[in-house]
Amino acid sequence: MAPTSSSLCLLRLSALGDVTHVVPLVRTLQQARPGTPLHWIIDKAGHKLLDGLPGVVFHPYDKKTGVAGMRALKATFPPGRFEALLQMQVAFRANVLSAFVPAVRRIGYDKARSKDLHGLFINERIPDRPGIHVLDAIGSFSEPLGIVQQQVSWDLAVPPAAVEWAQAQWQDDGRPVLMISPCSSHVRRNWYADRYAAVANHATARGWRVVLCGGRSELERDMSDAILAQLDTPALDLVGKDTLKQLPALLARAALVMTPDSGPMHIANAMGTKVLGLHAASNPHRSGPYSDRRYCVDRYDDAARKFLGKPASELKWGAKVEFDDVMQLITVEEGIAAFERYVTDHRPG
Repeated sequence: MAPTSSSLCLLRLSALGDVTHVVPLVRTLQQARPGTPLHWIIDKAGHKLLDGLPGVVFHPYDKKTGVAGMRALKATFPPGRFEALLQMQVAFRANVLSAFVPAVRRIGYDKARSKDLHGLFINERIPDRPGIHVLDAIGSFSEPLGIVQQQVSWDLAVPPAAVEWAQAQWQDDGRPVLMISPCSSHVRRNWYADRYAAVANHATARGWRVVLCGGRSELERDMSDAILAQLDTPALDLVGKDTLKQLPALLARAALVMTPDSGPMHIANAMGTKVLGLHAASNPHRSGPYSDRRYCVDRYDDAARKFLGKPASELKWGAKVEFDDVMQLITVEEGIAAFERYVTDHRPG
């Protein structure tokens, strides 16, 4: 039997919002156990976002490589066994991947959050605490190690070149910036172009600058073009022009980011930017911006009643209400009201 080292292995592949939620756990572990080697099995996109995080050795895994890729990944681990594997993803592929990680302790989710045979791949579980935010559930993975996450901090270690790129995109003329990141990878969580445009027009009438950002997919390009076509004043279109390394720096330049439940929502929150979150398909108390949800629109309970016939309080924690037209529940007036809450709270004097 290979000797056991004091190193820890984290397994969380995706998505961008969830890997962002893992960073405070990394900070907690580093503070409580300085010098303990940390290894993180992550997907390619998450690696592009977080590469360079101090004190972490990343092991990127491409799901397209299947079991052969899992075997190849194992060869990149240090000799011996990890003290513990923190298996923070319950999807079947991630569970199978975890079997290739040599570790004495295999810490996974509580039974309520387990699925896809998760329990067969672990030998310890985090505490069962229903009704908590995803980030707090991930933070619970430190507790079997005798460590309690008492402080949440990110410090994404954004490289200076990314900050310089973001600063070069527009000249700061004193106007606050409403940044719109209009798309989630879950299409049914997305709002509508005419409604984004209506809030953007309201913001420009109030003296704000509007900036659009997003990825390179056809969906994001089409949505952004539809928004731009309905604006009274031209917006700065940065959709598809940034990299994942530049995205955090870009989001940090905004006063307020308007977005559905998405990776940019959580990256913006990690950078200290306030978020106007649009929630009907998902529960903002579970997966909304962790630090501040005052500027979110919450129609999750209404969605549960309309599409599932029961109040949100009777749904399993974390249940999604991803139906066609669910985001119709969020009106332009509610988006503008959320914007105005921010304006009121941050008015000078």
